[in-house]
Amino acid sequence: MRSVALGTRGPHRHNGQVTAILDAPAPALRIGPLALRSPVVLAPMAGITNVAFRTLCREQETRYSGTDAAGLYVCEMVTARALVERHPDTLHMTTFAPSEQPRSLQLYTVDPATTADAVRMIAEEDLADHIDMNFGCPVPKVTRKGGGAALPYKRQLFAQIVRAAVRAAEPAGIPVTVKFRIGIDEEHHTHLDAGRIAAAEGAVAVALHARTAAQRYSGTARWDEISRLKDHVSGIPVLGNGDIFDAQDAVAMMAQTGCDGVVVGRGCLGRPWLFAELAAALTGSPAPTPPTLGEVATVLRRHAHLLAAHHGPDRGLRDLRKHMAWYLRGFPVGSELRQQLALVSHLNELDRLLDQLDQDVPFPADAEGPRGRQGSPGKVALPAGWLDDPDDITVPQGAEINNSGG
Repeated sequence: MRSVALGTRGPHRHNGQVTAILDAPAPALRIGPLALRSPVVLAPMAGITNVAFRTLCREQETRYSGTDAAGLYVCEMVTARALVERHPDTLHMTTFAPSEQPRSLQLYTVDPATTADAVRMIAEEDLADHIDMNFGCPVPKVTRKGGGAALPYKRQLFAQIVRAAVRAAEPAGIPVTVKFRIGIDEEHHTHLDAGRIAAAEGAVAVALHARTAAQRYSGTARWDEISRLKDHVSGIPVLGNGDIFDAQDAVAMMAQTGCDGVVVGRGCLGRPWLFAELAAALTGSPAPTPPTLGEVATVLRRHAHLLAAHHGPDRGLRDLRKHMAWYLRGFPVGSELRQQLALVSHLNELDRLLDQLDQDVPFPADAEGPRGRQGSPGKVALPAGWLDDPDDITVPQGAEINNSGG
């Protein structure tokens, strides 16, 4: 276990180990030309990190900190092919708020040529200020075609894709970062090679989800592998991802691993104010007071209006339904009211239901801890013969999916 000599604020335990806690503020994070006051990144999540949710997270950070949002908020994953072919749903996913800076877009790709076309389009049409590349998706429909977390095993092809993105982005000054997992499974780790290759090809930062594709989202993230990657890659920031569900998890990860920043996914589901808590903990500011149930209802209502503006009222309210259980987790809300909220269809109906909540209930301890999907580990689906030659540069057939969002 790595320990960073920055003092302690009491113990924090991860995977059975007591880790140091940052005492001094974490340094600002630089992603190429982008200077971030907070070393915190919102992970792209399909169906979650649209412009409505990103706006909400930024607003919550601003509300509690009194300053502009300090971290990086990444949009849903966009497929390179679908972007180049201008699929309407994909273009809709690239929506950013007028005040959103920097605009961060994650790209899924398997083909160097399509990668270059997509990045040139992003640059020429001023669609984003930062491009992150997804090589961490463990979903079977993606890995069985050779995409996502399966692709870094093909290290020469991986290098060609990163190189294509960096060269296409360079004239516009757009920084490119790369996110990946530990590997396919315990017999096929790829993260050290992927980090070295990405840095050599011009990526300005790398991020590691500290699980294998076989783990999916189960078990415990292996923060020691973030330490290994940090030791292996020099000259660019290394970010850690996995099992950050509160502010102390974030500072513990940075203290234990020495990583330069944290990437937060499932921990913010139903908790868009988490980024305010993270920024405060990592920059040495006072911790915000957790919201009451009435304040959560206000946030939820704002989320609904943002989704309705982005998707239209009908689709927006349907999209909100999946967030209800996350927002209300741990609060004493009756089963009948929970069910009604989970089926809400109109903004007026939402207002009526939220008015029935006990506004003064404090944030419950039961709301802490892991959120979102976890599932079980399993064998990774791969194309036939995928593991035969790691230096094969053949673009996997059928992996260049033409829809976005994971």
